[in-house]
Amino acid sequence: MILNERDCRHEQVLDIAQKMMIAARTAPKAKGVDIIEVALVTESNIRILSETMKQMYEENGLKFFLRDADNILLATCVVLIGTRTHTQGLNCGHCGYAQCADREEGVPCAITHVDVGIAIGSACSVAADYRVDTRVMFSAGLAAQRLDWLDGCTCVFAIPISASSKNPFFDRPSKTV
Repeated sequence: MILNERDCRHEQVLDIAQKMMIAARTAPKAKGVDIIEVALVTESNIRILSETMKQMYEENGLKFFLRDADNILLATCVVLIGTRTHTQGLNCGHCGYAQCADREEGVPCAITHVDVGIAIGSACSVAADYRVDTRVMFSAGLAAQRLDWLDGCTCVFAIPISASSKNPFFDRPSKTV
């Protein structure tokens, strides 16, 4: 039997993405409280994500939303990693308030954002181990958050994944409009 890499690449990328999801799930979390949500976006849902990003560009005028919207269409899949709002009760002051009880409405617990960052790092380390192309995108994450694809998450990041001869997520031309 001869199995050409081109014939199994799609399935391999999806398998690696699932491994990235497990790495995000098992990443250390503050006080052992798991408030991370992880999902995988493929095919037509990538197009929905891209269209949402284009709508957001129309609203905010930030050109990188338009660039990233086109860019994720080059991905085989996109891993979403987010966190729900949760007060850790550490009174650590990282949010800018001395006590958790003093935080104003809408100010997130900084520790939950650290947790999502560690989960992203764990997922990206798996991607690096398998040499797939990725880039962490807050623009696509924000669009996924708007779509409410990670139920209840107030901070979402996206990691598009590709396996090609050149990483399509770097050295990207800026959009001119």
